[in-house]
Amino acid sequence: EHTMSKILFSQLPPEARLWIFAAGRPVAPEEQATIIQSVETGLAEWSAHKSPVTWGHEIVYDQFLMIGVDEAAIALTGCSIDHAVHQIQVLERELDLSFLDHSRIFFRDEQGIQVVDRPAFHEMVKTQRMTDETIVFNNVLTTIGEFRRGLWEVPARLSWHVRAFSFAS
Repeated sequence: EHTMSKILFSQLPPEARLWIFAAGRPVAPEEQATIIQSVETGLAEWSAHKSPVTWGHEIVYDQFLMIGVDEAAIALTGCSIDHAVHQIQVLERELDLSFLDHSRIFFRDEQGIQVVDRPAFHEMVKTQRMTDETIVFNNVLTTIGEFRRGLWEVPARLSWHVRAFSFAS
């Protein structure tokens, strides 16, 4: 029997792998309960060559599902990752939510967290509604340590956004 042990997201070691699934809109409390239940079911079934894997999750700002996996014991297999992503695809359909659309940019302004597609973000940069100081969400982080060092929510100049879009200096 494969086992994975759940620990608090905050207890995962810095080298643990991180996946950030960003929802296209804030997620209501009852939807969050559904997401957590599905993720936990999926992670509990997740197997990596009969070795125990430690994992944790957290929903941040009602919009970002963080899943951390400590692979110290064993590297996860491709099919394990696919299984987790499949669980999320099922949720997307159930809740009419989009978690896996990587064409979107998440940033923060006076109104809160905003989500736009790349062309819209590019336009905002061109018209200087967006500067390299605008706070963006770097959803491509791969470790818990990067997340804890504050590399997730950063000014655009400290993220991949500055290479992808030409900010007026």
